[in-house]
Amino acid sequence: MPGFDYKFLEKPKRRFQCPLCSKAMREPVQVSTCGHRFCDTCLQEFLSEGVFKCPEDQLPLDYAKIYPDPELEQQILALPIRCIHSEEGCRWTGQMKQLQSHFSTCAFNVIPCPNRCSVKLTRRDLPEHLQHDCPKRKVKCEFCGSEFTGEAYENHQGICPQESVYCENKCGARMMRRLLSQHTMTECPKRTQPCKYCGKEFVYDTIQNHQYHCPRFPVQCPNQCGTPNIAREDLANHVKESCGSALVLCPFKEAGCKHRCPKMAIGRHLEESTKSHLTMMCNLVGRQRQEIMELRREMEELSVSHDGVLIWKLTDYSRKLQEAKLRNNHEFFSPPFYTHRYGYKLQVSAFLNGNGSGEGSHLSIYIRVLPGEYDNLLEWPFSYKVTFSILDQSDPSLSKPQHITETFNPDPNWKNFQKPCSSRNSLDESTLGFGYPKFISHEEIKKRNYIRDNSIFLKASIEIPQKIMA
Repeated sequence: MPGFDYKFLEKPKRRFQCPLCSKAMREPVQVSTCGHRFCDTCLQEFLSEGVFKCPEDQLPLDYAKIYPDPELEQQILALPIRCIHSEEGCRWTGQMKQLQSHFSTCAFNVIPCPNRCSVKLTRRDLPEHLQHDCPKRKVKCEFCGSEFTGEAYENHQGICPQESVYCENKCGARMMRRLLSQHTMTECPKRTQPCKYCGKEFVYDTIQNHQYHCPRFPVQCPNQCGTPNIAREDLANHVKESCGSALVLCPFKEAGCKHRCPKMAIGRHLEESTKSHLTMMCNLVGRQRQEIMELRREMEELSVSHDGVLIWKLTDYSRKLQEAKLRNNHEFFSPPFYTHRYGYKLQVSAFLNGNGSGEGSHLSIYIRVLPGEYDNLLEWPFSYKVTFSILDQSDPSLSKPQHITETFNPDPNWKNFQKPCSSRNSLDESTLGFGYPKFISHEEIKKRNYIRDNSIFLKASIEIPQKIMA
């Protein structure tokens, strides 16, 4: 028979539909080689035409690899449907597998007269028929030969021990009702039986296949460690954590130890190799420290400007100015920058509350030469024009910005413009640099938009001849 054609409450999902009949699958089977599923009857009819290929992907089929899919069948049988008599007035809805049991009580289901009078009528009309209209109220049971009145015969139906019935598990077997109980318990291939390892219920003729996948099925350790009855789902953890025969690498492998031995022997190796492991770890720490220092230096170089221009944003200006007033000669340092690629390494510093003659009344700004990567390739002393600016942050569309700019040519006799020694760093107070102690007064800086969003921008640019840039 093709798939189910009942009145579903919702259209069945595509995975429940047979590709051949487009209906909800009846007794679904799965082609294990490709995973496609069909009604058993639809697939048999398709194959009976002599085409031994999967209807979906046209791959060759093997009868031995077509299996019933009881799990999918249970999902389909659990789909909600209406009674086939819903248009006559039956309001029943339920799972598909409950439909047959519903028919035994459905008031709108058409049934034959139990007295075999050839009349067919709805169940709700049957009592009136049996009481007043049936011409065969006295009837003899066709299975056991007993004679009954109409009422007694109705009670006798469905329990006659001699009646030939099909197995309730749909295995296809037919027998007298008195033999059905024994068949269901001990002989039926469709009877349910619990797996003795995981306890889940399975149809009897599929439990053998389940044991190939059962998570609690006992398996042997691949390392032949002798541990008995390891559950399949515990095997990976056993091999990783518990198996004494599993080969493991020394915990100090990252430090250079290449020893490999069974897990049970690793303790003795660690005990015997303590000194060599300590030496390896010391060497590793040294290498890592050197690598970290090198990476840090490379990161600093990558973040440095190489075009001779520094635009330095000093945020939180009011707080930093207050801090500078509280701490005498408090200096802020810019990120370092290069005049050009492979050029001089410079740094700008600022005293927000002034320095020297500008202390307490001006912002002071200085520039200094730092030890760079390419100092041995450059001409000394440093002699290129330096320009300082504080940038006006006014909106150019409203008024023309008025930057304050000062420019100087370095004095070749000034010690800061000589080639720096490699030990000098940006925080060395003896290398103050050269600049302007009275670059801009505290009163002037409040005008226009030199301070905006509590930030100022200081710019330093170096004028390098084009031939040197090339």
